[in-house]
Amino acid sequence: MIYGIVASSLLLYFIFWFILSKVNNNYSLVDIAWGGGFVVVAWVGFIFTSSRTLQNELILILVSLWGIRLFVHLARRNWNKPEDYRYVNMRKRWGSKWVNLKAFLNVFILQGILLFIIALPVIHSFSAMPLTLMHWWNFSGLIVWLIGFIFEAGGDYQLTKFKKNPNNHGTLLTSGLWSVTRHPNYFGEALCWWGVFLVSIRNFSDSWLLISPLLITLLLLFVSGVPLLEKKYKNRPDFQQYAQKTPKFFPFIGKKGL
Repeated sequence: MIYGIVASSLLLYFIFWFILSKVNNNYSLVDIAWGGGFVVVAWVGFIFTSSRTLQNELILILVSLWGIRLFVHLARRNWNKPEDYRYVNMRKRWGSKWVNLKAFLNVFILQGILLFIIALPVIHSFSAMPLTLMHWWNFSGLIVWLIGFIFEAGGDYQLTKFKKNPNNHGTLLTSGLWSVTRHPNYFGEALCWWGVFLVSIRNFSDSWLLISPLLITLLLLFVSGVPLLEKKYKNRPDFQQYAQKTPKFFPFIGKKGL
């Protein structure tokens, strides 16, 4: 039941963002919706669950903190900016015929589906048999989530502060968290979802929920996050030098170089 309610809520949520994006003629506003969508999932699950336990209450808190922080950060950064080049290129590929339907399906519905899959541990924690006694791996998930949140929120904060300084215009941020990984915010996002996964599982039968952290990690590492920025900067000499001494994704132990 909760799975269906969550899916319906996400559909309405992304329809709203599609309309808002059409009004503003800016499909890249969907990026702002990403974090908020997980908050919708968590609160819908919490409202409709038949049992509230320490486990699912912790998941509600973790997902709400993560999602609201990301939503506010992206809204401040992107709301008044022109449409991102990725979506401009999509418009060009689609042409003028059925462009609204193509945008709705390929951008908003696709993001909704990916969000639903990644949020499976959250939905499962509100729909499955309640866990009355948390295990050691559930508590370890809190630590993993916290480390991820520090990397993601801290990386975004450091980058925002760096960009506000006019003396840094045209240069790369290579200090702080950005000195141990070239993408601390993306690494942190992936780690947060590994943490949520660990908090959510009750026993070995819940191992199928691995699809969630695996999917977000693969997306960030090979599709939508890291590759786009690496491609954007790969021809810059300062980035090439930075890449030779800083791991791409995993701090300290990750592969260096392009």
